[in-house]
Amino acid sequence: MSGAWFETVDQREVYRGFSNVRVDTVRTPDGATVEREIVEHDEVVAVVPITEDGQVLLLRQYRQPVGRYLLEIPAGTLDVDGESVTEAARRELAEELQVEVERYEPLTAFLNSAGWCTERTHVLLGRPTSPVPVPDGFVAEGEEAHMEVVPLPLDVAVQSVVDGTITDAKSVIGLLLAERFLQG
Repeated sequence: MSGAWFETVDQREVYRGFSNVRVDTVRTPDGATVEREIVEHDEVVAVVPITEDGQVLLLRQYRQPVGRYLLEIPAGTLDVDGESVTEAARRELAEELQVEVERYEPLTAFLNSAGWCTERTHVLLGRPTSPVPVPDGFVAEGEEAHMEVVPLPLDVAVQSVVDGTITDAKSVIGLLLAERFLQG
């Protein structure tokens, strides 16, 4: 659309919490105005951690929005000031899996749902893993206190994506890209 543009003419915050919600009034290229609800969320890092013997370490975690447990790659928000994507990945793996990885490979970064949310997820491949203690002062709460680590061969995890068992977006993207990356 040559010369078309959208102009935000008003913004109002309607909720502030773990995520913030605002309503934008937008003027469209034809002069009409529309309101759009926008969920503002911190950036996220997600890691596909692969062990020395080729197992991917997944988490079975309860997710309230869908009312059930999902099998996912570990992830967390970049909510520590000045923390890099890799530093956040290191922190999340230590907290959620009690592992560290020797090297990280960036796989992609994607917008989770650009039609209504600002959340962007950075996906990394991490390998190989080795155990570490739970970080000092970290106490798992809420859903994190009830997570289960599920190691699977990468090909089985990828098949779980294909057959619809693994449906979480970051996990689908991460597992498929990790397989492709590792196949060269």
